[in-house]
Amino acid sequence: MSDQPTPLVPPSHGGLADRILRAVFAVALRVSLWFSPRPAALLVRRVFAVGGAKTAEALDRHAPGEVIALLDERYGDEPDTLLDVYRPASATTPLPLLLWVHGGGFVGGAKEELAGYFKLLAHDGYAVVGPRYSLAPAHHYPTPPRQMMDALGYLISNSDRLLIDPERIVLAGDSAGAHIAAQLAALVTTPGYSAAVGVNPTITSAQLRGVLLACGPYDLGLARQSIEAGSRFVQIVLWAYTGKRHFLDDPAAAAWSLTDNLTPSFPPALVTVGNADPLRPHSELLAEKLRLHGVTVETVFYPHGHQPPLGHEYQFDLDTDPGRMFLDRARAFLRQRLGSSQPSPASM
Repeated sequence: MSDQPTPLVPPSHGGLADRILRAVFAVALRVSLWFSPRPAALLVRRVFAVGGAKTAEALDRHAPGEVIALLDERYGDEPDTLLDVYRPASATTPLPLLLWVHGGGFVGGAKEELAGYFKLLAHDGYAVVGPRYSLAPAHHYPTPPRQMMDALGYLISNSDRLLIDPERIVLAGDSAGAHIAAQLAALVTTPGYSAAVGVNPTITSAQLRGVLLACGPYDLGLARQSIEAGSRFVQIVLWAYTGKRHFLDDPAAAAWSLTDNLTPSFPPALVTVGNADPLRPHSELLAEKLRLHGVTVETVFYPHGHQPPLGHEYQFDLDTDPGRMFLDRARAFLRQRLGSSQPSPASM
């Protein structure tokens, strides 16, 4: 576990346009910190959108064809409450459910960016669901976890039509989505936690078979270290997400910190992070604390000196050995936790 703070910046994707965006972003950060997180948060969203488009294009090249997509199913009354369901075209019986919450710093990202990844996993014999949720700064915590609970409730209520087995569920997420997914798992399995967050579970602990978490932020103390070390990015996204400039000093922050709200009933977990990811200490601490609680944890971590360095969201680069290796580990974890109706995964 590193004792170094983790000052965060948006990921760089190369190119002149990206460098200009990052320069404008740096200026906007300084200005917005005096008044509002909104200008910088919207620039963060733009930076993530540039990377998200490239990720989507790359993932689509690996997507299998024999998958049905039910797009923009409405799971609630709010404009953003839409979800996509992917399943094998050959499916005729209910499939285990994998709900994957996309990342984007709580202010950006989109379910559509991960469609290729969802198709790969769905082809293995799962109903893979990518939900949309309302983004900061227009919407504040705990809106996303509440919406994700609503999405789960919708999927359970419509399980027959959607060919979903409601008794076999794994929650997953990447980056900010990993925090949301982990919080859902804690809400389902930890008595009293739902009252602290203000979100009621819509599934039971018996239905939840595991969690798959990639590159997420989980710890309040590490977030504080980042801000104290000068990370304007962390300060902006937490201010935007919570609506509170000094959120870390707010009593509600205690419930946001997943590492401080774990119990032995937390479901088995697969946790990964790149060795060069600024959020690496969060995943390492989460795995450490889960093990202290006796929770089954599998990790895909890399030595600090691993070359080439693996940055934030490394797992979505399926043109690299580490990206392909994590996909294999994710598939093995899902088979172990959920089983599968398909005999073998899609070829890469």
